[in-house]
Amino acid sequence: MDCSLFQSSAHVSGTLRGVGVGPGDVELLTLKAVRVLRTVPVVAYPAPLEGICLARQIAESVLNHNPCRIEIAIRMRFDADRISAQAAYDRGASAIATHLAAGRDVAVLCEGDPLFFGSFSYIVERLGYRFPVEVVPGVNSVTACSAVLQHPFALRDDRAAIIPAQLSEAKIEDLLRKVDSAALIKVGRHFAKVVGVLDRLDLLKRAWHIERAGQQGQRVNSLASMVGGAESKTYFSMILVHRREKMWR
Repeated sequence: MDCSLFQSSAHVSGTLRGVGVGPGDVELLTLKAVRVLRTVPVVAYPAPLEGICLARQIAESVLNHNPCRIEIAIRMRFDADRISAQAAYDRGASAIATHLAAGRDVAVLCEGDPLFFGSFSYIVERLGYRFPVEVVPGVNSVTACSAVLQHPFALRDDRAAIIPAQLSEAKIEDLLRKVDSAALIKVGRHFAKVVGVLDRLDLLKRAWHIERAGQQGQRVNSLASMVGGAESKTYFSMILVHRREKMWR
C-alpha cells in the first residue's frame, strides 16, 4: 500500500467516522465499513486498560489490509465510574482531534451500531461541532439476537422496548407492563433481578437468553430452563421476551 495516500492536509480537516462493526461476526460488517477501514489513515477505539477490545478484534482481518494506519486505543476501566470514563473520552477526543486538524480522517470503531448505545456518541459529542462527521451504521445487538433466535422482535402494531438491565426492578417491571415485546440488554450481573421481574409477570416461558451473539461461545437458552442454574455473568448477553408465546402469530 502506498502510504503517501495518508499524508496530512494543511488546508482541509479530516472527517470523523463512526464505524459500526456489528456484534461479533466479521461477515456482518457492511461493505461500506470494510471500504472505510481498508483506507482510513487513523483508527480509534475504546479499550480496556490492558489488551484489546472486541470491536478491534472483529475488525482485525479488515484492518490487516491497511498496514499504514495509526491506531489510538482509548484506555479506560469498563465499570460504573463515569468520571473516569469521561476523562478517558476527553483524552481520546484530544488525540483524535490532532489528526483531524491535520487533515487525516479518523474511524472510531464501535461494537454493534455507533449510535445505538454506542461509545461513538461520547466522541461525536466532543468533536462533532468542530469537524465533519460521517456515521456508518452497523448490525446492532438486538437485531443480531433476534436473527440467532430466528424470531421476529416485533410485528405489525406491537409496542416494543429496549430496556437496560441495570434499571431498578420497579422500572423494568413498569416498562414491561406497557409493551408487547422487549429486549433486556446488558444482562450480565443483573440476571437474577431480571428473572425475578419476568417471573412475577408470568413471562419466563416467553423469554429467551442469548449470549455472545455472533461470537465464539454463542449460546441460546429458554430463560425458564436457566432458572435455578448458574447466573449469567457475561456483559454480552440479552433476554428477548414477547407476550405472545409464538411471536409471529
